[in-house]
Amino acid sequence: VRINKYVGVAVVCGLAGAIAAKRLIRRRKPRPPRRGDHDGWHRVPLASLDLETTGIDPLNDRVLSYALLSDVGPDINGLINPGIPIPASSAEVHGITDVLLADAPPPAVGIAIVARWVQSLIDRGVGLVVFNAAYDLSMLHVEATRWGVKQPDWERLLIVDPYVIDWGIQRGQLGSRKLTDVAAYYSVTLDNAHDAAADARAARGVAIEIGARHPHIAASSLAELMRRQRSWY
Repeated sequence: VRINKYVGVAVVCGLAGAIAAKRLIRRRKPRPPRRGDHDGWHRVPLASLDLETTGIDPLNDRVLSYALLSDVGPDINGLINPGIPIPASSAEVHGITDVLLADAPPPAVGIAIVARWVQSLIDRGVGLVVFNAAYDLSMLHVEATRWGVKQPDWERLLIVDPYVIDWGIQRGQLGSRKLTDVAAYYSVTLDNAHDAAADARAARGVAIEIGARHPHIAASSLAELMRRQRSWY
């Protein structure tokens, strides 16, 4: 690279950098605001849910595993035998195979456990953290309909979706915002991505960090946060 004493832009092997005073100025890694000591919904106990599935189509794919992390405990984790072959591409992502699910309960049993658990949160007014809730909860709704399971009272469910809230704050300016990305941004541990329990735990951690670092978000009640999320989605 030829050193230029003037401010300019060099492109070498696809790397663009601003050169000033003979130094390559690198773009700073984005960081979230510091944690505050303010109160808000992030300081109340929150539940969290995650599902692993046969694919990404909530209308046609099936639930294979679930993690239901309670606000007060104990947590519930389970497997479901969908009654159909698991695509190899899906198994590669989450490691759940036909052999692993051979003795798992059928969907009517597993989905009923999840639906009843969600209803218990609704009855107690507990916020439920779900990363990209539009997918997981649509999947749960369709599966409950498919297997004749009583639906939770969806209209009363208080959802905290870190995926949507992050979008409301960042407006997509930080690039990819998968759970792994957002967890890394907020320094939340995610040791085993695509394991339902690990994902649910990380999602709740991200939600708490968002509230702790953004007072204007944390100041909302859970009901008001629901309204704001609808406007951001």
